[in-house]
Amino acid sequence: MENNTSLQQQLLEAGVHFGHLKKKWNPKMLPYIFAEKKGIHIIDLNKTVECLQETAAALKQIARSGKKILFVGTKKQAKDIVMESAKKVNMPFVTERWLGGMLTNFNTVRKSVKKMQSIEKMLGDGSFDSVTKKERLTLSRDRDKMEKVLGGIAQLGRVPAALFIIDIGHEHIALAEAKRLGVQTFGLVDTNCDPNKVDFAIPGNDDATKSIAILVNYITAAIAEGLAERQAAKDDDVEEVGDDEQDKRAARLEAEAQAEGGRAGGRSRGPGGAAGGAGGGQRRRTTGTGGPGGGSRGPGGGRR
Repeated sequence: MENNTSLQQQLLEAGVHFGHLKKKWNPKMLPYIFAEKKGIHIIDLNKTVECLQETAAALKQIARSGKKILFVGTKKQAKDIVMESAKKVNMPFVTERWLGGMLTNFNTVRKSVKKMQSIEKMLGDGSFDSVTKKERLTLSRDRDKMEKVLGGIAQLGRVPAALFIIDIGHEHIALAEAKRLGVQTFGLVDTNCDPNKVDFAIPGNDDATKSIAILVNYITAAIAEGLAERQAAKDDDVEEVGDDEQDKRAARLEAEAQAEGGRAGGRSRGPGGAAGGAGGGQRRRTTGTGGPGGGSRGPGGGRR
């Protein structure tokens, strides 16, 4: 990634350093505030770069482990940016309205997602051709409503490992649910918010579109790197497994060849042993014929 100087310059040009009015500030943001100018707090970009890199490294590690990261940004300025970025890295997202219980009541939300998918499937394969026009129209409207709210989490099979939130003040319900379930939280924090509410805070302007875009794109690039490393590791494992399979196959063929040779040697020695067995049988029969002779002497003894 870029060095810190060029990154700071980009953040400065995007207006990431602009905070809120002094009267709206949260005192817990004091360590991240550089100065005050015309009643507006200026955020320290050195701290922003440091926190941004820490957050990116943590999210990269989560992505590398194969876990899901839920992007949350329902503000008008953040909707399109969050949706596009999440789709780039195939991650779930919420950009319309955060449904209460989306995490804490995940099983019920999951049922709604399955219902939406079943309606889509029926509309696609022509199952609704037999129903009335009014019923078909009603189901289509229901599908559209659910798609708008739940479309971003349709592929989310379980509670995500982390939440990346734009404006933690605006998304306080999502933050509270994540905290309750012990889900890691990462968030863009302005001067009017409490940075201690999230595990990883990025101090910066969460109202300007350019500011949101540059920060979200940086995070998305880090997640993409983590996914690429995971794929590379998988490919290496497949190659190693392939080599091991070849070695095992060669060893198995060699063992079969040796066993075949041993069986051939055993067959060549077999007739000699059989002949010996036959000779032994003849000797037993010869010994047995002596019995009648002894029996013939018996009567002679009887005549005496």
